[in-house]
Amino acid sequence: MIQQMWWMLPVGIVVGIGAAFSGLGGGFLMVPMLLLWGFSAQKSVGTSFLAILIISISALIAHNKLANVDYKIGAILGLGGIIGAQIGAHLVEHISTEAFKMVFAVILLGLAVYLFLKK
Repeated sequence: MIQQMWWMLPVGIVVGIGAAFSGLGGGFLMVPMLLLWGFSAQKSVGTSFLAILIISISALIAHNKLANVDYKIGAILGLGGIIGAQIGAHLVEHISTEAFKMVFAVILLGLAVYLFLKK
């Protein structure tokens, strides 16, 4: 894993650009990368969330300067997300890394098809 650590800063830069540009949070890039580097599904998700927290704060500051933040809607979504995050964290503990990879791939594929076909 030490050999991959030098890649983490430039990968973080790319993920930060993608997250701030698309609003997807970066996990769609970071989790597969961590899985490729040998992290378990659970460790990949948890580590990704720490990085996403840091990236999100930075992106929020940048978008706030551009007046692109609706704080009321964001707070309401965030409150719902707190509940969902607690449920999701417990669910991922009960799935193998192999099964997680399949579920994650299906979610990404479904999102890609939806975005491609949406007019």
